[in-house]
Amino acid sequence: MRKIISRTALVLTAALLTGCGSDDGPPRADKSANASVKPKPDSGSGEVKREVTLEVLGTGTSQVYYTLDTNKMEKVKLPWKKTSTVTLTTDAEKKIGTLVSVVPGSVPSSDGTLHAAACVITVDGKKVADNQGGKSDKSCEYKVK
Repeated sequence: MRKIISRTALVLTAALLTGCGSDDGPPRADKSANASVKPKPDSGSGEVKREVTLEVLGTGTSQVYYTLDTNKMEKVKLPWKKTSTVTLTTDAEKKIGTLVSVVPGSVPSSDGTLHAAACVITVDGKKVADNQGGKSDKSCEYKVK
């Protein structure tokens, strides 16, 4: 039990720190997915609006920490989905992006051990990040531009 709590605390800490550093590498999405998501300018205002969906897959219940329109941690029933429109208004947001992320909690696997639940992020209907069906212990994150 102590191991699970320590691992969960480590994952949550990593998720919190991802917004505090520089961009040290490419997002966890395919470059083809990243290149295919085009900005949708709002008529006349110069804003760019993106529909972002966070998903955590599996069965049962799990803790989910996410950054979308707010930073929040919830105990949810799986599968879980949250969709929101992200509006980019400044040149910096459009160039650098704004970080969205989801940190899934643990779920039991077929052999009874716990592993991270599967997570997926889609932007404007295109998958841009996942944790390989829960095989990776990393969270799902993406910079929306």
